[in-house]
Amino acid sequence: MVFSSVIFLFYFLPVMLVAYLVAPRSWRNLLLLGGSLLFYGWGEARYLWLILLSICGNYLFGLLLGCSRGRRLTVTLAVVFNLSLLGLFKYAGMFSETAEYFADRPLPALERFKSIALPLGISFFTFQAMSYVIDVYRGHVPVERRPLRLATYIVMFPQLIAGPIVRYESVYAELRSRRLSPELFAKGVRIFILGLASKVLIANAVSVPADGIFGLPVEELSFSLAWVGAVSYMLQIYFDFAGYSWMAIGLGYMLGFHFPKNFDLPYTACSVADFWRRWHISLSTWFRDYLYIPLGGNRHGTVRTGMNLVLVFLLCGLWHGASWTFVLWGAYHGGFLLGERLFRDRSPRFPVLLRHGYAMVVVLFGWVLFRADSITHADGLWRAMLGFYSGGEHYTVPRFLPPDHLVALVVGLLLCGPVPVIWSRLRVSVDGRVLDLARVIASAVLLILCAASLASGTYNPFIYFRF
Repeated sequence: MVFSSVIFLFYFLPVMLVAYLVAPRSWRNLLLLGGSLLFYGWGEARYLWLILLSICGNYLFGLLLGCSRGRRLTVTLAVVFNLSLLGLFKYAGMFSETAEYFADRPLPALERFKSIALPLGISFFTFQAMSYVIDVYRGHVPVERRPLRLATYIVMFPQLIAGPIVRYESVYAELRSRRLSPELFAKGVRIFILGLASKVLIANAVSVPADGIFGLPVEELSFSLAWVGAVSYMLQIYFDFAGYSWMAIGLGYMLGFHFPKNFDLPYTACSVADFWRRWHISLSTWFRDYLYIPLGGNRHGTVRTGMNLVLVFLLCGLWHGASWTFVLWGAYHGGFLLGERLFRDRSPRFPVLLRHGYAMVVVLFGWVLFRADSITHADGLWRAMLGFYSGGEHYTVPRFLPPDHLVALVVGLLLCGPVPVIWSRLRVSVDGRVLDLARVIASAVLLILCAASLASGTYNPFIYFRF
């Protein structure tokens, strides 16, 4: 079940919200847990046992960390437990295929690992569970002795399958007592509809030319068609994932929780480092706090800092998917981040537009690698973007970018930076009552358009659904 589906919007969510709002406060965590397990089990019932195992294992590790002895061993075992689940169910197939490639023959002993299906959201709920036990070990949060609260935290449906990665310390107090108010609920509804519209009206529309162009033989791509495909995917992944994050944050407000911001106009960045401060913020800060800083961060000289940075981004790439293209994508970004750090004080100060252009070209070529089926495919797409192929007469830009998809692409480009930046400056001069009325009207119109689009069976993929 995903947020941008008829069954969620018109069946699950209304029933869940009504039951939640009328239930006594002491019942709300139990109701939220039950609804979240139903939400997860709807699309992945066969792996409910896995998420329950994660809850029980991390709850027991938390209790053991409350003891005064063996705390370092306990947290080590907790990390091994969580990474073992992630490694078995997400990466066993990838490493089995790699082993067979280097062995140059089938390896029957590894055959069973290649058929393991990837559980929904395993990367997200595993990282959340790990952050809990590590923070207990560090003394940032107390041991949670009530299993209901920890279980609710790990499987809370708004951010269960696609983030943001919520840390226990940020919702610790609200799991015990949270305030529901009409103002907070209304704010949540507005943010949810904004995210839904981003996903349904923009991401879904630009996904059609992106998928069509990426599916062509690279030799058939002209320079312009390759760029249309790359830009379409660049917008798709942003409005798809950011839209889902906004929906999660909005749902959190409706339920009385405050989830962290996950995107901050990443396509306005003027460097790769700035991009990662704005893109998937909860993941970037997770790797920073639980891996980069414990490895030494930038405290042990240039060489050690570079090694830490590249290792973190190799693992960041691997986190995104069980494929070597993702690992290379992480190394690609890590290399640019290392270069920016090394030459930060020795390079001239270029104009803002030039720095922004550099960052976006780097990010765009990186997204091509992220989306490509293989490293060879990515290489061919890059060559097409650089004009190495003339393309065939059969495949033209208008064929893949009809007027409605062109409108979505242009609107998406405007909403990536220029419009929000301009609006943030103008909104202070708008009368509050007029602004509230405009928000209500805009939300109603967007919701109607989204409902119409979903009811018509429009193409509705979700990129991060299997991360």
